Amino acid sequence: MSGSGVKYSRVMLKISGEALMGDQGFGLNPPTVARIAQEVKAVQELGVEICMVIGGGNIFRGLAGSAQGMERTTADYMGMLATVMNALAMQSALEQIGVFTRVISAIPMDQVCEPYIRRRAVRHLEKKRVCIFAAGTGNPYFTTDTAATLRANEMGCEAVFKGTKVDGVYDKDPKKHSDAKRYETVSYDEALEKHLGVMDATAIALARDNDLPIIVFSLDEPGGFRTILSGQGTYTLVNAKG
Repeated sequence: MSGSGVKYSRVMLKISGEALMGDQGFGLNPPTVARIAQEVKAVQELGVEICMVIGGGNIFRGLAGSAQGMERTTADYMGMLATVMNALAMQSALEQIGVFTRVISAIPMDQVCEPYIRRRAVRHLEKKRVCIFAAGTGNPYFTTDTAATLRANEMGCEAVFKGTKVDGVYDKDPKKHSDAKRYETVSYDEALEKHLGVMDATAIALARDNDLPIIVFSLDEPGGFRTILSGQGTYTLVNAKG
């Protein structure tokens, strides 16, 4: 428990690569990246230690490449490299507003970021640096959702915050169905059984096995990340009880 009225003192923020596109259909939208950086800074100012994992779907998605005939392992490695590009963009945006960061890659590329060494990453967090974990788990066939849950467990995070386009988990797509029902809380097992699309099955199972809560909220809501960390706002909590 942090001393500034927030529930968690160390958290993982997982966002999709698509969240960085803004209104564009591809790539990075610098004003959108800057807005998310401001959200992260606002939370850090509460005294919360922050880890981040950003997907790469705005640049390249391994599954899509595989579906078009590319060899799956190669496609997944390309997707991992896309996450490094997004991590560097977020690092630049954060450091422009005075937030110290480290990009830590599961695939060594010493000229642009640090290799993943758990104890060093923990030390960065203790020094109040934002740690952006890139290149997924470093292995094909695993998503950035799984990477976020894995790193959250390794870093001792108290929750995974999944920023999405909607304000929680619904029983069906709220953009397509006006009668979609939002869950206040949902159990790991229910999320898996009903294929609720919180995260992929491997990530949810890893969170369940380590009793790591997942909080799904809207990244499009200004100030939403900070508001929810303060115990307010609209979100869905995924935990053992549901």
